[in-house]
Amino acid sequence: MNRKMVFFTLGQLLLIEAALMVLPLIVSLIYRETTVFAFLITLAATALVGGALMFFLRKHNKTMYAREGFAIVAISWVALSLFGALPFFLSREIPNYIDAFFETVSGFTTTGASILTNIEALSHGMLFWRSFTHWVGGMGVLVFYMAILSGSSEKSIHIMRAEVPGPIVGKLVPRAKDTARVLYLIYIALTVVEIIMLLFGGMPLFDSVVHSFGTAGTGGFGVKADSIGGYSPYCQWVIAVFMILFGINFNLYYLILIRRFKAVLKNAELWVYLGTVFAAIAVISFNIYSMYGSVAEAVRNSAFQVASIVSTTGYSTVDFNLWPGLSKTILLLLMFMGSCAGSTAGGLKVSRIILIFKMCRNELRHLLNPRTVNVVKIDGKQVDGATLKNAANYFSLYMFCFAAIFLLLAFEPFSIETNFSATAACFNNIGPGFDAVGPSANFAEYSLFSKLILSFAMLLGRLELFPMILLFSRGLWRKK
Repeated sequence: MNRKMVFFTLGQLLLIEAALMVLPLIVSLIYRETTVFAFLITLAATALVGGALMFFLRKHNKTMYAREGFAIVAISWVALSLFGALPFFLSREIPNYIDAFFETVSGFTTTGASILTNIEALSHGMLFWRSFTHWVGGMGVLVFYMAILSGSSEKSIHIMRAEVPGPIVGKLVPRAKDTARVLYLIYIALTVVEIIMLLFGGMPLFDSVVHSFGTAGTGGFGVKADSIGGYSPYCQWVIAVFMILFGINFNLYYLILIRRFKAVLKNAELWVYLGTVFAAIAVISFNIYSMYGSVAEAVRNSAFQVASIVSTTGYSTVDFNLWPGLSKTILLLLMFMGSCAGSTAGGLKVSRIILIFKMCRNELRHLLNPRTVNVVKIDGKQVDGATLKNAANYFSLYMFCFAAIFLLLAFEPFSIETNFSATAACFNNIGPGFDAVGPSANFAEYSLFSKLILSFAMLLGRLELFPMILLFSRGLWRKK
């Protein structure tokens, strides 16, 4: 393990976080809020620690392998959350540091689970920082680091593989650094387009920016207690469409830019994702029609919630906790499925589910015809054995971690439905669950211990298990 390089990189990331805090600081200055001092103190402390790490570890070996990539990703996400929680705590807008940490982890991991009982009481600066963490964490804080620092090593593909969600991570262009820049340019462009479209719908500028951050990062933090329910149907449709768009693999947007339309149209994951979305909308619309009495309203509410859950964003227009059992069951299944690999969404990912389904199908065929050799193909290309093994191992580890987190929450005085959905909501980076953690409730009543467990679950889900688990492995830190 090249420890000096790992912590030198952490120092760079802390300096970047300090620079990012300038934006909410400016917002606080514009609105003349006292939270300016909380941001100033945090900015100074973060920059001081980051600068010290860089200064004392400036002479380091720049060699990077897979273990360094995992270590950098895991340590950085924890450290950025620890420092990112300070503005909430120092301003006393969230007086308990564990609660502030939970809220910040929820922001960076784009989960959207909250402990706040009165969101509208927060200052503009804190509301902006809260949603801005979604935007930074959506594409990945390490991908952001690679995109802006020209000195990043070409072996930084190890960082991308450790942080970018999905069973397969590759480079769009020859250099990983340039791939990160391409991804962020697409990400920024889509965010700006959404802001403009929401402004056309009459949404205030501040609200448009904050909700676009939440949509782009598929996070779900907003500025009102009723989430998106108080805005016009036009704004609800815009956000719903963009939630679906941000759930699509960003590689496909790049292929569209370079006019490789056939490759996009042949993408199996895209069609399974869109087919599932539209099928879920149709079934839920039919199921909840009697509750609204209007086809247009039923379809709009159904489309919004399906888009919100499948993209793991977590916004809501209605309390879907009151919907019939069929609709809630579909939403629960979508919580686990998630969106496409290479998107900003959480969940198992559609591509991984396709791989597991095809592996099971081939195994059944092999049982019937032991002499046949079956291969797994996606988009006409054979999937290598290492990728298949990784998908199977990931699913097994996913189920084990889910069961462990669910068991630890059993000590809380809540119903099984509450604890199960809370585990699913945090582990899959969705936000709201059902029952006591539904869209009209929050996670405030959980104990501090459970909030730490759920914070760890959010990090596990966002980083797809391995970086966070390997962080506690003795082998990761062993010198070669």
